[in-house]
Amino acid sequence: MIGTASIGDMMSTANPDTARCPCRKKSETISYAACCERYHAGAPAPTAEALMRSRYTAFTRLNAPYVLGSWHPSTRPAAFEFEQGRDWYMLKVLTAHEQGDIATVSFVARSRMGGRTWALEEISRFVREDGRWFYVAGIVTA
Repeated sequence: MIGTASIGDMMSTANPDTARCPCRKKSETISYAACCERYHAGAPAPTAEALMRSRYTAFTRLNAPYVLGSWHPSTRPAAFEFEQGRDWYMLKVLTAHEQGDIATVSFVARSRMGGRTWALEEISRFVREDGRWFYVAGIVTA
């Protein structure tokens, strides 16, 4: 599944919870409330791709507790801070593969910072334990 999101598009309405979810492409009308909000509120993501999308949305919403809580304890940092001034505006999922309780998701996420645009291309590894997916680590490919 391929998706793009613009933080500007998400914030274009008065209520960001009813605006298009940041993890979705512009042509999709699914709202944050109908997409990632449930995972941010504690529901387990049903797939590794859903967890990756919800983590991206957490980055756009500066939701550090969710980013840390969705990180596997074996690789989770003690603390996490967002880069000041970074605006994540687009996500494109390239591939998502699950085999049992292990998965990989490759994606490109675009951001703006300091007047420049940046692209993060990563292959992320996930593991499912006790019915919950966790981010383990990622390999930056570009």
